[in-house]
Amino acid sequence: MKQVPMTVFGAKKLREELDFLKFERRPKITDAIAQARELGDLKENAEYHAAREEQGLCEARIRLIEEKLSNVQIIDVTKMNNTGRVIFGATITILNLDTDEELTYKIVGDDEADIKQNLISVNSPIARGLIGKQLNDEVTIQTPAGEIEYEIMNVEYV
Repeated sequence: MKQVPMTVFGAKKLREELDFLKFERRPKITDAIAQARELGDLKENAEYHAAREEQGLCEARIRLIEEKLSNVQIIDVTKMNNTGRVIFGATITILNLDTDEELTYKIVGDDEADIKQNLISVNSPIARGLIGKQLNDEVTIQTPAGEIEYEIMNVEYV
């Protein structure tokens, strides 16, 4: 399996979720199963079946996170020299040349992307159009809404 890029922050969040699932959620589910078993007949015990289903979902999520973390390549842009070049992990401010709207995005891995927090996937049309470009470059990006021209106003490695 190929390595997947992720920011330091994204890897930290995944590790925190993994710790929560393993050391808080898993023991609570185990307790719930034990309590439900004490209620008797397991065939018609809704609490038992619900707890077992929750256990299955929790274990699946743990396996998924462990797999992701085993294949991740953590990229820390704060340790890199800022050359003004747009790279994975950079925070960029772009100006829409048609509307004069300024947008700021951080380019992150697929698992970290959250447009509400201005975190865009490295595989998104905007990020793909910006990667490798320089500060002050004008870029035409093909988006689902059509071609949009942007100017790169700021590139930060934070």
